[in-house]
Amino acid sequence: MDALKKKMTQLRFEADNAVTRAEDAEEKLKKYDQLLLEKDQEITSMAHKISVLEAELDKVDGKLAEAKAAQEEGEASKTSNENLTRKVALLEEELDAAEKNVKETMEKLRQVDVKAEHFERQVQRVEQERDQWEKKFEEMQDKFKSSQAELNELVSSMDSL
Repeated sequence: MDALKKKMTQLRFEADNAVTRAEDAEEKLKKYDQLLLEKDQEITSMAHKISVLEAELDKVDGKLAEAKAAQEEGEASKTSNENLTRKVALLEEELDAAEKNVKETMEKLRQVDVKAEHFERQVQRVEQERDQWEKKFEEMQDKFKSSQAELNELVSSMDSL
């Protein structure tokens, strides 16, 4: 009888532990889902920033092309020529800065994408672990019910003696 009580106590303890671990896994899953959502929002933000920077780059390219065309036509006065040269230099610097910014943004987007994939894999792993714990929990419940039925049957047979 003591062995049966010990076994039931052990089964209850294992079931409680399984429930606790399942709840922990679900909490982790929620955290990873939130983190994934934040990363998705960051990706969207970066994509928007890239499109804005690309538009700016196109604008700067247009200005640079206009400045170079004006420079090639050549102005009669040296002052105008120097002004255009300065404008071209400024536009080239803006273009370089915009290109650098686009490259950095693309690299950040790539890194965020890699992180998002990593977190997706973690979420999948945690979900699999949770599913395994839920399955173990259900098995333990079935064992507990089976043991309870056996105990009841034993008690009935002992009462009938």
